[in-house]
Amino acid sequence: MEFKHITYTRDKEKPVVKITVNRPEVRNVLNKATRQELKNAVAEVGKDDSIRVVIITGAGDKAFISGADITELKDATPPEMEQFANTIGQQLYADIESLEIPVIAMINGFCLGAGCELAMSCDIRIASENAKLGQPETNVGIIPGGGGTQRLPRLVGWGRAKELVYTGRIIDAAEAFRIGLVDDVVPLEKLEERTNQIVDAVLNKSPLIIKLAKRTFNNGMYTDLAAALSFEKATFASCFATADQKEGMAAFIEKRKPQFKGR
Repeated sequence: MEFKHITYTRDKEKPVVKITVNRPEVRNVLNKATRQELKNAVAEVGKDDSIRVVIITGAGDKAFISGADITELKDATPPEMEQFANTIGQQLYADIESLEIPVIAMINGFCLGAGCELAMSCDIRIASENAKLGQPETNVGIIPGGGGTQRLPRLVGWGRAKELVYTGRIIDAAEAFRIGLVDDVVPLEKLEERTNQIVDAVLNKSPLIIKLAKRTFNNGMYTDLAAALSFEKATFASCFATADQKEGMAAFIEKRKPQFKGR
């Protein structure tokens, strides 16, 4: 599959794909064409069972994704925006979140509006020290429409999320880390190295068990605690029907590195 606005790179040595928004000349703004390519790339990942981790980032060192393309949206009608949300808006982020495998946002520079919403749909967010994050949609007369009013409070708390959305305030990486919006902050020159450390740690685990863990996390985010705990209990028990559970526990007892097969 060919892309114009993003790059889709399959690692030659590891079962890892890096998806890069490649519009550095406009700080990686998401126009409709780029959103569609991202949606196609995510679908491509979902069809390939051999991929175990996805990294999403932005080209250059100025921006991860600096937001949506306002020039495309300014004259839109409510029905048009409803359709937008159902396809390449809110649904795009849901597609990312629903991937069975871990998705890591490697955040370099501006991560605003649609970019912040995309990052929040990922499992883990690693930011460079120069990163700037926020949901500034109220500055242009709209609210976040890609999950910003829902995923943000689940990460940072309702009061903090409301303050950020109501004021449109942009925060630096240090504050984003302090409030739980990102999971680690490193110097820009160390960003890829730190991301790869996490990737390698994930690849050392059972791919099947990681999928079950993500499925359990995602189920719990959008249901009540009792139902989530019930789902966790059933999924935990199902681990004991896998070859990887037998191998993992045997390796622990025998003091050796496990050889997981994904079964």
